[in-house]
Amino acid sequence: MEHTQTRFAPAPSEALPSFTAALKALDAGLAAIERVAWELREAAQAAAESGAEVMGATRDARLRGARLSRAGWMLTKVAASYRLHLTRRAFTSRASAARALPKLHTKNARRFRATSEELGGAFLKVGQMLSTRPDLVPAPWIAELSHLQDAAPPVPFDAIRAVLEEDLGAPLDERFADFDETPLAAASIGQVHRARTHDGREVAVKVQRPGIRTLVEADLRLLEHFLEALAPSLPPTDMDTIVREARAAVLRELDYDHERARMAELAAFLDAVDGVRAPTPFPELSGPRVITASFERGRKITAALDEWAAAREEGDLEAAARLSTALGRVLDAYLRQVLEAGVFQADPHPGNLLVDDAGEVVLLDFGCTQVLERPRRAAYLALFQAFLVNDEAGVEARLVELGFETRSGDSGTLRAFTEALLRDLRGAMAGEHQWPTQEELMAEAARLKTLSEDDPVETLPGDFIMLAWVFATL
Repeated sequence: MEHTQTRFAPAPSEALPSFTAALKALDAGLAAIERVAWELREAAQAAAESGAEVMGATRDARLRGARLSRAGWMLTKVAASYRLHLTRRAFTSRASAARALPKLHTKNARRFRATSEELGGAFLKVGQMLSTRPDLVPAPWIAELSHLQDAAPPVPFDAIRAVLEEDLGAPLDERFADFDETPLAAASIGQVHRARTHDGREVAVKVQRPGIRTLVEADLRLLEHFLEALAPSLPPTDMDTIVREARAAVLRELDYDHERARMAELAAFLDAVDGVRAPTPFPELSGPRVITASFERGRKITAALDEWAAAREEGDLEAAARLSTALGRVLDAYLRQVLEAGVFQADPHPGNLLVDDAGEVVLLDFGCTQVLERPRRAAYLALFQAFLVNDEAGVEARLVELGFETRSGDSGTLRAFTEALLRDLRGAMAGEHQWPTQEELMAEAARLKTLSEDDPVETLPGDFIMLAWVFATL
């Protein structure tokens, strides 16, 4: 009888690349920490040599260094643990490795969540963004990071009062008849308080966290260096463009003058969109770190959708209609922002979308917005139109015109991503679409991942990064 052997793992020589990769990942994490630490140290030294608040600069540098060590070590442990998991797979059965992976996901997600809650800044922002993307991160990460949507620690009110009075140029009671010291919401960049003006208007006052710019810039440097170090082990894509656009989007959220202008622009534009609205800002009660706007009532959109979905399962046709209407209004609002207004709110996580008692959708938080110039809008519209009529040659030509390139030069991967992003929009516009389940979304994500590994998209237009993020999130 011929002897056969069940092979559970690669030969030791095949395991060596995984082991080497694990060591490189650990070294990459430590190198990223070291690079940013030296930057901060040199900045503190330069401040000391210039005679500028020596003690204050040194103290701030020490605080940033401690923060950096906490965040950097967390990232190092997360990356190294995944690489070591791949190494262990070489010496255990596939079934055993598969059973271990969900536990590892949960452990690493909790690490990231704990650090994000403790440090805030860009880490909290990134966690919030990832929490809405089950197509990008595993289910245990979604479960943990979803807690970050409303879990940013509030800033003590004395610090908030100081920012308000400095920016508005007067004591708080001169600017507002009533001001609730307990925040309605605390986010990564700022927090929102409810207030009433002296003429009786209910308003929401968004106040930027003191010192947040320095923290965010340091966090972004660490995340960028870390991602750069790990890029060889990540799926191939145009990482430089993705990182550049993501960095610009996060930094734009620190510019409250920009946010207030975009809020006013889109509030006026959405007046003409049925069932959708945005707050109206009050410039006279705003400043570089303060935005005062009309108070808008509603509940988080996911709470409404979950309620209606549950009722639909029980045969409630009215709930089914309300659910479909709300989703249709959100998609309509974003298509109109992109293709007509040329500026769109680019952070549609559940905390930024409300539904009121009448079923109207309210868009909040315009810190993360993107402008799309008219020629680019026309090109994306032409792509959408070609897709709607199943014009494959037209889709391919528009993708090339917009600046997409795959490694092979073939457009198959690009067409697949276009189909994934736009299929639901086409169905919604036709009024005959069944919204996909999470399982269907995950299966689609797995298919796209395989395609992108076989023939990666190596060049992406910069204006597509946030556009893709928005529609994939929706």
